[in-house]
Amino acid sequence: MRTCAERLQTLAGCRDADSLRMAVSDLCAEFGKPTLVDIVTMAEARKRRALCFLRLETDAQERALMAALGASRMGQDLLVIVELPS
Repeated sequence: MRTCAERLQTLAGCRDADSLRMAVSDLCAEFGKPTLVDIVTMAEARKRRALCFLRLETDAQERALMAALGASRMGQDLLVIVELPS
């Protein structure tokens, strides 16, 4: 089983929102079927980040994903912040 850091490293290798959306969807599939994957990218002072808003089919699946990725909740969505390559 992969660690949190290994999972996030996979996401951090994505160069754009489309490839990140696909990688996040694949990652979510380990825990259940994603019902929402929204990506918002940001850039500031040589740093690029992506805010990934997610939902899975059940609360149990979401709790498992939160534990595995260190994700937090923002309203009804799960939030995963990914550091992207410059």
